[in-house]
Order: sequence, then C-alpha cells, then structure tokens
Amino acid sequence: MTANHALTELLDRVRTRVERALDDWLPRPPACPALIGEAMRYSLFAGGKRLRPVLTLAAADAVARRTGTEAATITAFDAALPAACAIEMLHTYSLIHDDLPAMDNDSLRRGRPTAHVVFGEGVAILAGDGLQAAAFELLAREPNTAERALLERKLRVLDLVARAAGARGMVGGQTIDLQACGQTKHARLTLDAAGLEGMHARKTGALIRASASAGAIMAHAPDDLVSAIDDYAANLGLAFQIIDDVLDVEGDAATLGKTVGKDAASEKPSYPALFGVDHSRRLAADCIARARTSLEGAQLTHGWLWPIAEWMLQRHS
Repeated sequence: MTANHALTELLDRVRTRVERALDDWLPRPPACPALIGEAMRYSLFAGGKRLRPVLTLAAADAVARRTGTEAATITAFDAALPAACAIEMLHTYSLIHDDLPAMDNDSLRRGRPTAHVVFGEGVAILAGDGLQAAAFELLAREPNTAERALLERKLRVLDLVARAAGARGMVGGQTIDLQACGQTKHARLTLDAAGLEGMHARKTGALIRASASAGAIMAHAPDDLVSAIDDYAANLGLAFQIIDDVLDVEGDAATLGKTVGKDAASEKPSYPALFGVDHSRRLAADCIARARTSLEGAQLTHGWLWPIAEWMLQRHS
C-alpha cells in the first residue's frame, strides 16, 4: 500500500468517526426548532476535507506515540474528539458567514448551493451563530469527567480555541480581508507581503494552529511538544492558504466545490497576485519544509502529521 493510499484510508476513517460524533453532538429537534437544526446540518454535513478535526486527532496520536502514555481514564483519541468536532463546527460557521452577500457573496460551497441561497440570509446567519455556540457548549461539556487534570486541559483548550476563533484570530483576519477589498466604510488597506501573511495567519492559520495544538494538549503533551506541534501547524496553515490562493487561479469549480477566480475578480489580496503562481508554490514548499523541521526536532515524525503536510502541497481541492 502506498503512503498516499494509506493516508487516504486514514482520512476516510477519521472523517467517518468525526461525522458520527458530530451527528450525536449537534442539537436537533425538539431541543431546537426544526428549521435551524436543518440549516446547521445542511452546511455541517455538506462534505469537505475535515482537515481541522483530522489535524486535532493526528496531533493527539503523534503525542501518544511519542510519549508512550495515555491519560489515566481516557485514550488520547477520545480525549481529543470533542475538540476536533467543536473546531469543525466553528470552521463551518465561518464558511456560512464568509459566503454571505455582505462578505464574499458566494453561491457555491462544497459543491452545492451555499446556506443563504437555500435558507435565506437570516436563517444562514443564525445557522452560523448556532454552530458557534454549539462548539463552545461541546468544548465545555465533553469529555464529561471529574478528573482534575483532564478538566484543566479542557479549560486550556477552550481558551485556545476561543482566541483563535475571535478578534485575535479568524474574525480579525476576516476583518482585514474585508478592509483590503474595500468592503468597509473605512479606508481601504493595501497589503504588502508581511501584511498578507499576517492576515492569513489570523484568518486561516489561527484555527489550524488551534486544531493541532488542541489535540496535543488533550493528549497530555508536555509544553515542548505542544510548542513543536504549534510551529508545525503555523507553517501548515500558511502553506494551506497559499495553495488555496493558487487553486483559485488554476483550479476548477467542479474539483474545488466552490467558485474559482473570485480573488482576481474582487481584487482580493492573494499570493499569486503578489508573487505569481510559481513563486507562490515555492513559498508553500518552504513552509512545509519548516513544518518538517519542527516535527523532526521534537521526534514527532511517526504518525500522520508529516503525511498530512506532504499531501498539502499536492492537493487539488
């Protein structure tokens, strides 16, 4: 079996487990109105790579392999699964809101009509709000334990994810993006290379970093391993965004499952616009090389974190 085939099988298994858990943990009628339950599920179960929850669980697995220990009452996988699912809820909420007419105004996501096209803007906004709240409810509740050490790790992850999702991270990055595209009532921003990297470190990178670090923390990693995984994920997140920008130029809607060519059409700042496609790909490869260095320094190359990074450079969707 090739490494790529093995990774594909792993991703399929993890996605299946994550989606089963999401189905169990997402509110449904009669706990919530049928319409909002349907709208949340429409976007959450529309497909997608599930990269962020896969990273959470791969990081937990890498730590368990490296330390040779498990938590006293719960496996690393089970300890990290709620965080993995909560982060996917947050990611999906961000996609619903990004697609709104006031933001990116997109009608296609994950190969089918976006939430506001199907349910209207009001319900789409509320579906995103509902997923965000459900994510933090899940982080606070699961794993359901009285073990003090595990409770402390849960609180640490809750703080980490909240920072990554809020004004310091994803929300802040999206705000810079809107201002750089002239979609606010304030002066339009012009981003140089450092500004572009900073925007993406917030908008895309913060949640990717939180995904991997949360898995490490829930697997009871010592601080040096959490730091190494965070460095790996910071580089992975930047590479992901660079490749995303490239695919907006070179990809096709059928493969990507979303509209292409929107960055250039809306004069959105992007790596190909600043550096060209070929140099952008080299920058992404440099990020992945730095990610490898972080894993090697912490002896974390066993497991799936490195194959995920290699796949990142080869992805077409």
